[in-house]
Amino acid sequence: MRNTAKITTAVLAAGALTLGLSACGSDKGSAGDKDGPLVVAATPTPQGQILDYVQKNLAKKAGLDLEVREFTDYVTPNTAVQQGEVFANYFQHKPYLDDFNKKNGTDVVPVPNGTVHLEPLGVYSKKVKKLGELKDGATVAVPNDTTNEARALKLLADNGLIELKKGVGYEATPKDVAKNPKNLKFKELEAAQLPRSLSDVDAAVINGNYALEAELSPAKDALVAEKAKGNPYGNFLAVKKGDENDPRVKKLAKLLTSPEVKKFIADKYDGAVVAAF
Repeated sequence: MRNTAKITTAVLAAGALTLGLSACGSDKGSAGDKDGPLVVAATPTPQGQILDYVQKNLAKKAGLDLEVREFTDYVTPNTAVQQGEVFANYFQHKPYLDDFNKKNGTDVVPVPNGTVHLEPLGVYSKKVKKLGELKDGATVAVPNDTTNEARALKLLADNGLIELKKGVGYEATPKDVAKNPKNLKFKELEAAQLPRSLSDVDAAVINGNYALEAELSPAKDALVAEKAKGNPYGNFLAVKKGDENDPRVKKLAKLLTSPEVKKFIADKYDGAVVAAF
């Protein structure tokens, strides 16, 4: 049975993130118990759905006892792994994890051969049908976490709306915009809030999983979306350093990169999520 953890509070104050979690479901074993089920944290869409598919269709035959806990933010899955509340997580890309570890002193690492999928970042709007229709002074909402904000700005730059300073990498912010011919205003929001912001802004750059939850398709609804080829933002299975060779983790990594999962992703998401293996 899926064990769903809901975020009850998320307060950022004086640089410290305070999170309250309420969990329901199975109490079987503990997250750090290597003889118990493999407890994996994931954001609901598509990671939770992909893990559910594995749990219901592949895990039992492979001898894997898999338990999924869902979180709706991009912070708790890593802190939960670091603190041993869960054994692994599946929700993030490498630039985000590198930045998270650097800022938080954590040592969460990707599982070898555990990259599963890419969620193309897209620009969405209820006000215009094309990017070129954005008016002077338009407000564009972007994710406020470091790497996804840089990723969003790069998408806007790649499509001619802005130019970024030369040499800016995965930490670009609106301060690194060198040219802004439309005088765009950037509204920085938590990634999960971006779909709800669409009525209040002229456009929003939304992460693929949150777009899907809001029934937005990068393939059909986005004004522009990231290309999959050569994209460094594939999502992978991750664990605390030293746990990469846990037999259960290796087994799950193999299942997540199986032909069955590749077909599931292609059939279910129709290009809104693409397999990265």
